Amino acid sequence: MATKIADFLSEKKIDPRRLIAASTEIERLRPEDRAIRLAKRVARKSEDKKKEGLAAKKPRSGRAVTDRAIQAALGGKQISGPQKTRILHAVNHILAQKKADAVELSALFDNTARPVKAKKTEE
Repeated sequence: MATKIADFLSEKKIDPRRLIAASTEIERLRPEDRAIRLAKRVARKSEDKKKEGLAAKKPRSGRAVTDRAIQAALGGKQISGPQKTRILHAVNHILAQKKADAVELSALFDNTARPVKAKKTEE
C-alpha cells in the first residue's frame, strides 16, 4: 500500500531527489535571514522589548529536507510537523516550476491526531 505522498509524487512525476534539491535551495540561510536574527537579538536586549521592522519577520530555518525524512514519509512513518511543511514547500516550488497549481498539506499527508497523553494518578 502506497502513501498519499508516494502516490502524489508518482502521479506528478516528481523525483524525491528533486525535492531535496528544491528544499536545499528554499531553506538556505541568506544574509537577510541573518539580519533578521540580529535584529531579534538586539530587540531582546533593548529596554522596550518591542519587535519592530526586521525583528517582526520570520527567517528561514536553514534546515532542508533530508533523504531520511523523505524516505520515512514515503514509507508511511511519522515525521514531525516542520518536516512535513518543508516537504510541502519543496513540492509547491517544483509544481510552480512546472506551471501547476500549488497543493495543501492534506493532499500529501493523512491527518494524524496527536497521541493522547496518559494522565498521572496520584497515590
